[in-house]
Amino acid sequence: MPLVLQFPNIDPALVSVHLFGIELAIRWYALAYIAGLVLGWRYVVALVRRPRLWGGSAPMRAEQVDDLLTWMILGVILGGRLGYVLFYQPAYFAANPGQILAVWQGGMSFHGGLLGVATGIVLFSLKNGLRTLSVGDAVSAAAPIGLCLGRIANFINAELWGRPSTAPWAVVFPGEAALSCPIDWVGPCARHPSQLYEAALEGVVLFLVLLVAIRRGALARPGRVFGLFLVGYALARVALEGFRQADQQFVTPANPHGHVIALGDDFGLTMGQTLSLPMALLGLFLILRARRRGERPT
Repeated sequence: MPLVLQFPNIDPALVSVHLFGIELAIRWYALAYIAGLVLGWRYVVALVRRPRLWGGSAPMRAEQVDDLLTWMILGVILGGRLGYVLFYQPAYFAANPGQILAVWQGGMSFHGGLLGVATGIVLFSLKNGLRTLSVGDAVSAAAPIGLCLGRIANFINAELWGRPSTAPWAVVFPGEAALSCPIDWVGPCARHPSQLYEAALEGVVLFLVLLVAIRRGALARPGRVFGLFLVGYALARVALEGFRQADQQFVTPANPHGHVIALGDDFGLTMGQTLSLPMALLGLFLILRARRRGERPT
């Protein structure tokens, strides 16, 4: 029997009370969203207060970052939910439209949230006469903070778990994860803690990469940090999808790996990989564009 780890008994709700038969709870997942947005907001404020990083003048005032936060909250929530509805379960929500707004039941998409945030950046920049790419750079620099906290919350919720594994650090998750291993599996049904892999790579490592780029003057070239974020996240997501359990709606006996695009008998792309490839291409375009255009005039 392989040596594996038992899932720590963490209550998904930090505080839970029952009032008139209704459960009111403060959940770790909600706290992760709030903490990610607040910490990201403060980080962007710190960046715009250092005009030297931007080549002489920041793209917006610190007070404007407060207004930007509202647009980002709307972009994350609305975009994340609509992305999940359209990318992952369109047939289900077409038949059950009343469930589209039931975000408390779970179901958010990073790629949808990205589109929502990008829309918010464009609208906010146009409304305030700001340079869109520079605002996008600021938001991108802070985005890994929220990604890291969100993936840790996924782990606490025992959701989005990884593929079966016999690695010493594999975790036996509760519920369906422990019951849906291959028939010939021997011993506890352990899985990769892929949520923590993503927290490390998409969160900590990507944040540090962008921090190094910023210290080397990347913010003075509009679009470079945004491009680096897109490429960095896309590469991390494509790599880590190999450890993450495929979304159940895409899994069939003939397609056990949940590929949505088949590239051969033994290889294909999951939905996460498929949505990440355009990100990488856009990111490369922005990096090359920033390189050609040089530093933003002081």
